[in-house]
Amino acid sequence: MPAYSSLARRGRRPAVVLLGGLLSASLALTLAPTAAAAPLAPPPGKDVGPGEAYMGVGTRIEQGLGAGPDERTIGPADTSGVQGIDVSHWQGSINWSSVKSAGMSFAYIKATEGTNYKDDRFSANYTNAYNAGIIRGAYHFARPNASSGTAQADYFASNGGGWSRDNRTLPGVLDIEHNPSGAMCYGLSTTQMRTWINDFHARYKARTTRDVVIYTTASWWNTCTGSWNGMAAKSPFWVAHWGVSAPTVPSGFPTWTFWQYSATGRVGGVSGDVDRNKFNGSAARLLALANNTA
Repeated sequence: MPAYSSLARRGRRPAVVLLGGLLSASLALTLAPTAAAAPLAPPPGKDVGPGEAYMGVGTRIEQGLGAGPDERTIGPADTSGVQGIDVSHWQGSINWSSVKSAGMSFAYIKATEGTNYKDDRFSANYTNAYNAGIIRGAYHFARPNASSGTAQADYFASNGGGWSRDNRTLPGVLDIEHNPSGAMCYGLSTTQMRTWINDFHARYKARTTRDVVIYTTASWWNTCTGSWNGMAAKSPFWVAHWGVSAPTVPSGFPTWTFWQYSATGRVGGVSGDVDRNKFNGSAARLLALANNTA
């Protein structure tokens, strides 16, 4: 810093120069930015590296919003009914008792991505959400161009995506959305994508007895699977559609089970913005989904 360097030198300096140096130093201290807080999302830009993806990152890119925290501009649409959030390591440390007190009934927590990445805050989030009385579930961020659906389902089921009938565990989620690191459909044809998704579902069900929940957007599903209806009778559907009064459901599904309606929600217990979600039903129905009695 020039002001400090000049004052540290030996020898007398003219008073006006010394005063100028002191003023410069004062101004520099006043204008210097404070230490940046830890980012809550990858920096803006299209390329999100392996392990860095989170639920909704592809949706931002699809809508031309970028991927960074300064791009979180889509506000709430419907905060009525049974509410929940989804989180990953980008939210940092979470006070789950405060999340519960803020009225959140459920939370989905990132567990895995591809076959090499386990979210480093998954274990803490998953356990602490349960202890706070929140019905929680795990999600897997799909990388269909990296390995098979079967391999990724195995990795997910072995690293947090399992299920038990304990009143607080929801079936796992396959988060499959716009590729945050390249071509929208990961270079797969619609036929290849259908096979990948079906293989993931089949292996996940064989491992857990549950049908995996599918999270995506109408645009991605219609484009990358060709409006496929092959999962409609198998998987509960989680639609991402922000800032609207009602979500657009892709052609392949009759309705939605979960709706991610906002990317800018604030919830007590979470630092900064967090995705907000709604369940399509009562609290009793959410519990029935968790316990597989729906």
